[in-house]
Amino acid sequence: MLRPLDPLFMSELRLALMSVLMNVEEADFLYLKEVTGATSGNISVQLDKLSTAGYIEIEKGFSGKRTRTICRATEVGREAFAAHFEALRTYLPPDPVR
Repeated sequence: MLRPLDPLFMSELRLALMSVLMNVEEADFLYLKEVTGATSGNISVQLDKLSTAGYIEIEKGFSGKRTRTICRATEVGREAFAAHFEALRTYLPPDPVR
């Protein structure tokens, strides 16, 4: 039986951002911009959606006189990400018997 996919991960950029955050303890905004190649505005919108869902935490602060935004995947986000990929597996045909 097909399991429902998480609609938040149907966006390529949200999926990319979450994929990065799943593999690091934290990442700053500039790193996320560099690794995804997305615009600052688009990243901001997508991070806000992930944060509103509770999938990530966003911490804003300063590094000297410059603002610094740090993002971290939450436990809820990690579980949702894993569940999304488990659901994706239900869309694949079973392994052939050899």
